[in-house]
Amino acid sequence: MAEKSEREQAQRLIAENRKARHDYHVLDTWEAGVVLLGTEVKAIREGRVNLRDSYARVDNGEVWLMNVHISPYSHRGYAEHAEMRQRKLLLHRDEIRKLIGRTIEKGLTLVPLEMHFRKGRVKVVLALAKGKQGHDKRETLRRRDIDRETRAAVKGGADRRSG
Repeated sequence: MAEKSEREQAQRLIAENRKARHDYHVLDTWEAGVVLLGTEVKAIREGRVNLRDSYARVDNGEVWLMNVHISPYSHRGYAEHAEMRQRKLLLHRDEIRKLIGRTIEKGLTLVPLEMHFRKGRVKVVLALAKGKQGHDKRETLRRRDIDRETRAAVKGGADRRSG
């Protein structure tokens, strides 16, 4: 049985925003902590989180995560949380200043790419991104298809030589 590396043990992927990589050019990324309630953390541990159509916004020197859907915890008692509430992101002051400066630029937005556990804490990978236009999206799909066909051809050629 292979030993997991120290990094793999410390970090576990919870949710990924695949649509964001399709819709945006990722320019830069940051890892931020998230302020959560206890029932939200338990629901996240169950995998009840959806990052689709989510984004982040800088407001009064603070960064807020918007439109992240965290379903209610299955074994909750009286404690309950709002599923779509805005959640504060924890970043260093100088990182927030950089984000403010760069999001003022035309067409740049903050998009969460993934949510994971690092040493027991929920972290969000936040990307500074520029929206893709239709022809860019088609080009990305075309390139992915070509790569897939190339891998299949190489694999098929290796099978014929060994047989």
